[in-house]
Amino acid sequence: MIQKLFRLDILIFLLIVLSILSMFVGVSQIHITDIFTLTENQMSILIHSRMPRTVSIIIAGASLAVCGLVMQQLTRNKFVSPTTAGTTEWAQLGILLGLIFFPAISMMGRLFFAVALALLGTMLFMSIITRIKFKDVIFVPLIGMMLGGVVASVSTFLALRADMLQAISGWMHGSFSTLISGKYEILYISIPLFIIVFLYAAQFTVAGMGEDFSTNLGLNYKLIVNIGLFLTAAMTAIVVVSVGMLPFLGLIVPNIVSIFRGDHLKGTLTITAVTGAIFVMICDILGRIIIAPYEVSVGLMIATIGSAIFLILIFRRVKNA
Repeated sequence: MIQKLFRLDILIFLLIVLSILSMFVGVSQIHITDIFTLTENQMSILIHSRMPRTVSIIIAGASLAVCGLVMQQLTRNKFVSPTTAGTTEWAQLGILLGLIFFPAISMMGRLFFAVALALLGTMLFMSIITRIKFKDVIFVPLIGMMLGGVVASVSTFLALRADMLQAISGWMHGSFSTLISGKYEILYISIPLFIIVFLYAAQFTVAGMGEDFSTNLGLNYKLIVNIGLFLTAAMTAIVVVSVGMLPFLGLIVPNIVSIFRGDHLKGTLTITAVTGAIFVMICDILGRIIIAPYEVSVGLMIATIGSAIFLILIFRRVKNA
C-alpha cells in the first residue's frame, strides 16, 4: 500500500495540495474561500511572504534530499548525508569567516565562502573514509559527525571572539520565517545544479560501484566524484546561507525512497526531490500550527522527527544484518 504512494504523479499531487495549504497557514488569517475577495494587504502578504516561503521550502527540501542521495551513492553508504558528513558545519564556518573578514559582505559573497569551505570539508571527509577501512558502515557517518562537531566548535569559538554568537545560533536552527521577496531568490541557483545532477545521474550510479569497476567501464572516476562533491557542497551551502541547517533531511528521505523504489539513482532522483520537498513542507506547516500564533523552527521539527526515523533505520539495519 505504502509503495503505491511513492509514485511520481501521486507525490506531485500531494506536494501541490500541501503548497496551497502552506499559502494559507500563518498568523495573518487568510482563508482560501476568500481568494477572490482579498484585500490589498492580504494580497501583499500572499505574494511577498507566503509565496516566497512556499517556493523556498520546495527548493530547499528537494536540494538537500538530492544531495543526500548523491553522497550516499558516491560513498556507497546509506548513512551519509550533508549532516552526517559535516558539510553543513563547514558551510556554516565559511559564512562566519566571510562575515569576520568582510563585515559588509553580500549574500553572494557569503555563498562563495560557504561553498568553498563546504567543498573543502566534504573532500576531507571523503579522503578520511577512503583511507580507513571500516568493518561496519555505521562508523562512516560517526566519523563525519565527529568532524562536524569539531568544526562547529571552532565556529562557536570564532563567533564568541568576534561577538557573532547570536548570528551563528540562528543558522543552527533553519527557518523559513524570514524569507520574503528579495531574500529567497538565491535558492534559484539550486535549480540548474539539480539539472546537472540529473544529467550526471548515470555516471554517479556507475561511480557508486567502485573505482576499479568504474575505470574498467571507461569512466573518469575521480572527475565524476569531484563533480558530485562540488554539486552537493554547492547545493548544501545555498540552503545553509538562505535558510540555515536542516538536519537529517538528506539522510532519511533517500533511505525511505530506496526502501520502496530501489537504489537506481536516475530512477529515484525526481521522486527523492519531491519527497524531500513534501517532508519539509509538512514539518514547516506543523511548526506553524503547534503553538500558533508562535512558530517552531522547521529545523527543530525536522531534527525531532528525523532523529526518530534515523534510529528506526539503524535498528532496521541491525535487525536485517
